[in-house]
Amino acid sequence: MWLLLNLGGKVAALLLADSAWAVAVACWFVPDAILAYHVFMPHAQGTLRAPRRFITAGREVWLTIDDGPDAEDTPRILQLLAEHQARATFFLIGQKAAAHPALVHAIVAGGHEIAHHTHTHPIGTFWCATPGRVRRELDAATDIFCRLGISATRFRTPGNQKSPWLQSVLKSRRLAPIDWTARGLEGWSTSPGAVADRVLRHLAPGNILLLHEGPGVPVGIRVEGVREVLGRLTRAGYKCVVPTAAQLASS
Repeated sequence: MWLLLNLGGKVAALLLADSAWAVAVACWFVPDAILAYHVFMPHAQGTLRAPRRFITAGREVWLTIDDGPDAEDTPRILQLLAEHQARATFFLIGQKAAAHPALVHAIVAGGHEIAHHTHTHPIGTFWCATPGRVRRELDAATDIFCRLGISATRFRTPGNQKSPWLQSVLKSRRLAPIDWTARGLEGWSTSPGAVADRVLRHLAPGNILLLHEGPGVPVGIRVEGVREVLGRLTRAGYKCVVPTAAQLASS
């Protein structure tokens, strides 16, 4: 739909160029701006509909951790989760899962969920990936998970970037896209406390919290941001759970 709208705008601009140049300029550029908004802006739902919350009657949140598994961070995060009796979903990169199969099994053994975060995490180019490349990113990681005995049914895009055809490819692979309510933005933070302040600023039941692991997180914040968030959630009486599909479908 969005590509047809964009193409229609270009055709209209060419037809109106001689008689109404201002309208023609608007027809040329406005569809581009609308499409760019839905591709790049967090929470934009125009090209990919994904839940930002889940339905719950209790003081529960969903902790999601992207970009693993990581040899240094994952074991420590699993220990923290066990200490707080918390469950989480790890959105794993296929290449990293292939390199660290024992960590993938450790995540599952800890009672946590494995989800899909593409095979190579092409954060700079995923927005403009062709349908064929999108399929390859999804299928390569899915093959790795299957070899490890994992059935990943949920997906998050790298950098929350979408494309006009991503939703149809996900549907054909039976992968459910997942958004987030609040994120830690660890790369922009100066301390673990700042990460927790940001991700818990509007804490409410049903929030989906996004944190990261691995070398993309600054040294002083790696794992410690997760520790601070879990500590504050525990003190506030919140549980970290993995919601069912029904809880997401109703949100």
